Amino acid sequence: MSETPFPFRHVAVEGPIGVGKTSLVERLAARFSGVKVLEDVTNPFLEPFYRGVPGAAFQAQVFFLLSRYQQQVELQQPELFTQLVVADYTMAKDRIFARLNLSDAEFALYDRLYSLLVPGLPKPDLVVYLEASVEVCLERIRKRGRPFERTIDAAYLRRLKEAYAEFFFHYNETPLLVVNTDDLDFVHREQDFDALVAKMVRVRRGTHVFIPLGSGT
Repeated sequence: MSETPFPFRHVAVEGPIGVGKTSLVERLAARFSGVKVLEDVTNPFLEPFYRGVPGAAFQAQVFFLLSRYQQQVELQQPELFTQLVVADYTMAKDRIFARLNLSDAEFALYDRLYSLLVPGLPKPDLVVYLEASVEVCLERIRKRGRPFERTIDAAYLRRLKEAYAEFFFHYNETPLLVVNTDDLDFVHREQDFDALVAKMVRVRRGTHVFIPLGSGT
């Protein structure tokens, strides 16, 4: 692929668990000498949450909110302004998971904290929303083998996918690229990654959709 100038300074990759966010961030950062911003999967409350421990969902969500907030604040350092920053989440992700996993009372308290912290944070230049079938996500989760994710089932992933789809159906805060990854392998097939990058660099405003050739859709 001939090198095309990358027109963005801050790209966020989004999507449900197992869709390939971190893999794409790794590849983009390597291709364009970018800085990776990865969510903290060492959240001590995550494993208790997946085991259904009472109160762990709220603890896990607040930990993620504060961790992600701190990362986003650090992105405003002047020395990062000339480098590409690629993150495997947006702050909106935090609220999507909170609404899905918290009780109404817990969410009301969480949302007060979210409303205090998030509005002043910088927005990405481009959001790439990766989507895939429940079956594909479950297989990718199984392959990466994180112990705390073993209890994730199809019903939970389906609800999560629906929450993401609802959010991005109404999304208009930044340019958005929606990518179906069921038949896309940007880790092992260089032509898939090149095709995705070529589509990304053409996005300027609004919502765009990338369906790989050969996907049958």
